[in-house]
Amino acid sequence: MNPSPLLFDVHLDLAMNALEWNRDLRGSLESVRRREQHLKDRPDRGNGVVTFPEMRRGRMGLCVATQIARTVDRFSRMPGWASPEQAWAQTQGQLAWYREMESQGELRQIRDRSGLERHLTDWSAEGATPKAIGYILSLEGADSIVTPAHLERAYSQGLRAVGLTHYGPGRCGGGTDDDQPLTPFGRELLAEVERLGMILDVTHLCDASFRDALDRFGGPVWASHSNCRTLADWNRQFTDEQIRELVARDAVIGVAVDAIMLVHGWRHLKSTPAEFQLTLERVADHIDHVCQIAGNANHVGIGSDADGAFGTEQMPQDLQSIADLQRLVGILGRRGYTQPDIEGIFSGNFLGFLRRVWS
Repeated sequence: MNPSPLLFDVHLDLAMNALEWNRDLRGSLESVRRREQHLKDRPDRGNGVVTFPEMRRGRMGLCVATQIARTVDRFSRMPGWASPEQAWAQTQGQLAWYREMESQGELRQIRDRSGLERHLTDWSAEGATPKAIGYILSLEGADSIVTPAHLERAYSQGLRAVGLTHYGPGRCGGGTDDDQPLTPFGRELLAEVERLGMILDVTHLCDASFRDALDRFGGPVWASHSNCRTLADWNRQFTDEQIRELVARDAVIGVAVDAIMLVHGWRHLKSTPAEFQLTLERVADHIDHVCQIAGNANHVGIGSDADGAFGTEQMPQDLQSIADLQRLVGILGRRGYTQPDIEGIFSGNFLGFLRRVWS
């Protein structure tokens, strides 16, 4: 098979890295790391793996790219904005960065089936690595949606997927490490997501909000960056029963590379990849677990979450660049996955999902 199949990563925080981490993603990975070598404001400084050149080197022709801005109350220790209006303005700034990258030919926004097919044609030509990387806009946590009318405005800007929550309690419901159903505003917003035909991203929903959301939502569902609780015991991951329910909904689950989501017992800011002998084999374990539950390889893909406020200090040791995700070809092949299976995991499963949703 092609040693470097097309890769579709369904979760990258590109604008967050550009605007909050002040990384120029157009440059080389070495230049980004060197600029940060003396910075100590964040634990992942100098450890990033994502730049546009590295995405192209890894045949990552398409990604789901986020807007993200959480709100918090005055007593919260989590970072966030003091009001939904401020959070909305932050996501609009992130959108402005995406637009500028489009104007420079670095990115191309994908909004519909025809745009998707045109972009894939560019990337499917033999030996072709076009400059423009396609991106589908997603919102990670919906605290920034001031009113349902703001969601319709965001849709007109190209937003196509929405995750209602992030970490802790939010305006729409319970996120990771919380335990509450959707709020009245969350239920109202969920109905608007369905009316607009948008994708519900169930990543980061706590168990109670996951149950509430799936009971109420009749539209398309995916999980952009979630792993298996059986292999990494934390409520950030899905139980086997939740995975079965997502498979029954014809969803696709993107597996992430964050160490804390890959192994039992990772201690945040204390553990090291070497301590756990962590490699991409662990990522393949989570892929395989989803496949074993589904009974096929059709419901799993890659949603790396790379550089999602962590870097190589919290990633598999053999992942020093986003391009190294291509190592999964050999790993999965040695486990008996066929060429169609691997191409499905790398891009085909999520592409098939979008073709169904956007038909």
